[in-house]
Amino acid sequence: MSETERPKKVYTPMQARAKAEHYCAFQERAQQEVRDKLYSWGLHMQDVEAIISQLIEDNFLNEERFARAYARGKFKMKGWGKIKIKQGLKLKQISAPLIRIAMSEIDGNEYFATLESLINKKHLLIREENDFKRKHKLFQYALGRGYESNLIAEVLESNHY
Repeated sequence: MSETERPKKVYTPMQARAKAEHYCAFQERAQQEVRDKLYSWGLHMQDVEAIISQLIEDNFLNEERFARAYARGKFKMKGWGKIKIKQGLKLKQISAPLIRIAMSEIDGNEYFATLESLINKKHLLIREENDFKRKHKLFQYALGRGYESNLIAEVLESNHY
């Protein structure tokens, strides 16, 4: 072992629980994030599941609350579309019913207005003379941000790009 590498600290279940409570209190977390963190602290499966159960019981960990906060945050702060948000929630191993609940946090009018604003800002930055290519670039950009193709097409048509 080299000088820069330190041995990983292994926590007792009591220490890990206290540390996990702080970890969950700092920011909303998905169960899988907490589970992975507990395993990285050197805990065994029985201890990990016991701590997860206790965190849920004490309301430090709540999947629905996490899913709602995640959807709101990614939409409002990062301007992500519903497709990208759903993918992110699936990667965090959130169940389909909770994903549907989280998607209800996004207002339809605000969603459309955000997409329009995103496309307008990008339109000002694109230096493409060919109308077809410019429209294609805008379409691809909005798709990459996770918006639905039918909404993108509607915005591009209504604003005559």
